[in-house]
Amino acid sequence: MSTTQDDIRGVLIHVEGESLLLPNAAVAEVLSFSTPDAVEGAPDWLLGSIRWRGWQMPLVAFSRMAGIAEEQGGLGSKVVVLKALGGNPKAPYFAVLTQGFPRLVTVPRDELLQQDDGEPLPDGVLARVMLREDSALVPDLARIEARIQEGLQQAA
Repeated sequence: MSTTQDDIRGVLIHVEGESLLLPNAAVAEVLSFSTPDAVEGAPDWLLGSIRWRGWQMPLVAFSRMAGIAEEQGGLGSKVVVLKALGGNPKAPYFAVLTQGFPRLVTVPRDELLQQDDGEPLPDGVLARVMLREDSALVPDLARIEARIQEGLQQAA
């Protein structure tokens, strides 16, 4: 399959109970899971903080935050480091727990179909889409960042 200028490079990330479709440019790195440092008083979806390339960043269980499923790290889990969009120089990254390795995908604009089943979208989700035979959620990265900041302030 050849790519065109209208194609988008994306990454499918598997979280407990769902898949997330992200722009490839949002992903900084994929790491093996290791137990994060606890953040006392944080919401249960904020699993703690991890160290990466000199940065201390929050680790989020997206499925738990969005109310989709209980999710915890373990054998086979990965951590996807995402570039934050909020412009906070003290918090340029955050991490999301995933189940296995993300998969690179080419997304032809005319094959990405938004689904509307009448159900409200989970918190932190912009849209539910179909990409060929794959159903995925498009996360609202700005909303996730805002929830992380709220959670960290709650813990402080």
